[in-house]
Amino acid sequence: MNNEQLHINASTAEQKIWSILATVVDPEVPVLTVLDLGIVREVEINGSEVEVIITPTYTGCPAMDMIAMNIRLALAEQGYKQVKITSILSPAWTTDWMTEAGKEKLKQYGIAPPNPKQQVCNDKLFAANEAIQCPHCNSHHTHRISEFGSTACKALYQCDDCKEPFDYFKCH
Repeated sequence: MNNEQLHINASTAEQKIWSILATVVDPEVPVLTVLDLGIVREVEINGSEVEVIITPTYTGCPAMDMIAMNIRLALAEQGYKQVKITSILSPAWTTDWMTEAGKEKLKQYGIAPPNPKQQVCNDKLFAANEAIQCPHCNSHHTHRISEFGSTACKALYQCDDCKEPFDYFKCH
């Protein structure tokens, strides 16, 4: 279930929380919100306590503490004083949970969004390059420079046509 489907059936009080969460940005890619990333799995209201259940993009993601703090601050600014952030690892986050709007924001920001499906079926470490579209000129004539980019969840690519280097948000 994607993030958009998660909060369609929410109560009015929960929808207010979801709208606040829509303002919390990812500290590593500030054009994305936590809802764009699809890391917010559930919102629960128990009396005066708000619980936000999140799933990290990968185990040990260093941005999760900052994201939890930013969620607390955003909710506190709107008067929610009792906030519980629960991090769950299962089911594991996947790039399929990202919104289409989030993927478009990544591209506009100069980061190639994850491909919808793994293009190369290979279980070997350092497998062959996927066909990644350059976010600058849309060419598929690209090559991987490094398995890791500016963060562990990205790889560094370069376009063979426009010669621009760019990050690719890896599928997982």
